Amino acid sequence: MPMFGSNINLGACLWFDQNGGEKRNAVSALISGALFFIGWWFIIDAVCVTKSFPFSYHLIGIVGTISLFMINAVSSSQMRGDSYSGGCFGPQGARVWLFVGFVMGFAAVIASCWILFSGFISVPGAAVWPGFELFFQNVFIFGASLVFKFGRQEDQWS
Repeated sequence: MPMFGSNINLGACLWFDQNGGEKRNAVSALISGALFFIGWWFIIDAVCVTKSFPFSYHLIGIVGTISLFMINAVSSSQMRGDSYSGGCFGPQGARVWLFVGFVMGFAAVIASCWILFSGFISVPGAAVWPGFELFFQNVFIFGASLVFKFGRQEDQWS
């Protein structure tokens, strides 16, 4: 018994090629940019909705954004030592830079979680949603840095 729609052939999707394709970098950049935008949109919404939102809460998102740049400034070839032999530190310095970037990203997520519980959830009668927006901002920024770092192919033309 034939199935309904069994003779419909849609073809292969050009953006998601089976072999990884040349579109992988573009897709990971789009997803990473969307996550980064959504993260900052959360905090913009929190500032617009609440009456008082301290500037120190913004510093956590700024640290997360700096960690995004630090994580993605180091390529895999620099960590292996293939293309980076000059400078003061060499591949070891690139690894330390990447480690510090990850530590800053995790610290931003942990600090936003701490502020969520100490400044919003434990205070009776306080609006909880700005604390969740601060937490989600840093989770989305850190997720964007992970997608942009590990979602791309660096050795595409070799």
